[in-house]
Amino acid sequence: MENLIDPHAWLYALMIFALRVGDMSLDTIRVLFVMRGKKLLTWVLGFVQSVIYIVAISSVLTEMDNILNVLAYAAGFATGNVVGLIIEGKLAIGHILITIISSHRGAYIAEQLRASGYAVTEISGRGKNGTVFELHASVLRKDVPNVETIVLEADPQAFVTAEDVRPVRRGFWRA
Repeated sequence: MENLIDPHAWLYALMIFALRVGDMSLDTIRVLFVMRGKKLLTWVLGFVQSVIYIVAISSVLTEMDNILNVLAYAAGFATGNVVGLIIEGKLAIGHILITIISSHRGAYIAEQLRASGYAVTEISGRGKNGTVFELHASVLRKDVPNVETIVLEADPQAFVTAEDVRPVRRGFWRA
């Protein structure tokens, strides 16, 4: 309990927390780069993350009698996951395949997306209540909110899904 009033113990725990936040933030981003096939970035992030992890865990293990270190380690782990997701969301790296299904306004949605510079593929389909328009647009992740706005302004009833894609061969991508 004497550790709870020692400023050095709190500072040491804060250092462990910060290291773990950095480690886990890098881990989250690294995993996303692995999924996107970015070899060099994955290697660099993995190397830096490993060094930070070793320093953080050894700091906890050398002073196991200080509960603050254990709590800081766990809190840094949890916080680092969230921080990593926030950073990744801001980076918005990669491509997304947007699929839009509209019962009545598919051609208009496609026209609006094309007018905004997006490539759109139109497919005629049959749904529960008859003919539907299925549209596919491959866009940069950072453009997803803009595409969603265009679609929902054109047809508030449209069904919209999004999934990560990894381009194999380049076609038309909005620059």
